Amino acid sequence: MRTYLVVVDETKEASVALRFAARRAAKTGGSVKIVALVPPPEFVQWGGVQATIEEEAHQRAEALVAGAAGSLMEETGIRPSITVRSGDPVQVVRRMLMEDNQIAALVLGAAATGAPGPLVSHFAGNDAGSLPCPVMVIPGSLSREAIDRLS
Repeated sequence: MRTYLVVVDETKEASVALRFAARRAAKTGGSVKIVALVPPPEFVQWGGVQATIEEEAHQRAEALVAGAAGSLMEETGIRPSITVRSGDPVQVVRRMLMEDNQIAALVLGAAATGAPGPLVSHFAGNDAGSLPCPVMVIPGSLSREAIDRLS
């Protein structure tokens, strides 16, 4: 089955990428895998504080991915698989792509203005030629209608 991997966060461009991936999956009989990334925490001197910070970040990511999955199921009827991973975002995504041969495309949203974002810059730049699947970069400025028309 064709699976579209989408990295979600709290940005508008992540929502645009998720909508595009969901529409493509619905039209091609595929599925969607949503991943929320928890960046590595900065070192805090007291271990208890460090653990609390990490747990709160993980809970925020879980809530984010659960909300995205719920919206996707309401709109398309597709039940996505959801994942929350901690670590360096580039390394986490690269590892997921290498481990799962069902992933047909990495779908990323680019910021509507300014720099496209660190994952887009990395995977559409330095790493583009060595990936096991295509990278779809969806412009964050697209309207819902434009996404529906293009997907």
